[in-house]
Amino acid sequence: MRRTLGLPAIVMAAAALAMALPAAAQTPAPGRTPYRIDVTKIQPRSLLPTKPLHDDFVVAINKKGQVTRVLSGHRSGNTPFDEHTYGNALQMFIRTTDGHVVLGKYRVNYDYDPKTERIRRTIALVSTGGVNPNAIGAVADMLKHAHKDPAPILPAPTAGPAFNNNDLPTLNEVFGPSPKPH
Repeated sequence: MRRTLGLPAIVMAAAALAMALPAAAQTPAPGRTPYRIDVTKIQPRSLLPTKPLHDDFVVAINKKGQVTRVLSGHRSGNTPFDEHTYGNALQMFIRTTDGHVVLGKYRVNYDYDPKTERIRRTIALVSTGGVNPNAIGAVADMLKHAHKDPAPILPAPTAGPAFNNNDLPTLNEVFGPSPKPH
């Protein structure tokens, strides 16, 4: 048996489509926003540093644009900030705006401004070439070493009587009977 839509269903579908088209036409195209790290989402304002901080690292990249290793760096002396920026530098991909990769060494600067409570990251090419284009990325390398010999999640069972869940008391025995609603 063939089923057709009635006139009210067609009118409702056309009305829904007519309302959706202008909304879609008015939606702006997504633009590129500058990269910013909002430190207030990482820790409370009372724990934020009160003085400006600066870290810089020289990193090498591979043919994909992944950072393969940190070659050198200068740290601010603020351990949480230093760890945060070092981890960020290891996870980076460095590419041109059109998506191409320029093999080489890059300087990555991190500047924390206590007035705005933001970290500004800038990247500059130090030298082209001199890196292994087929090197594995730093994060992939760390994961490869971490999964070589993973530690057991639970300790090995020891000899002794087996634990039985049936030996546990019931919830009523632990907390008493549930109160009756009023």
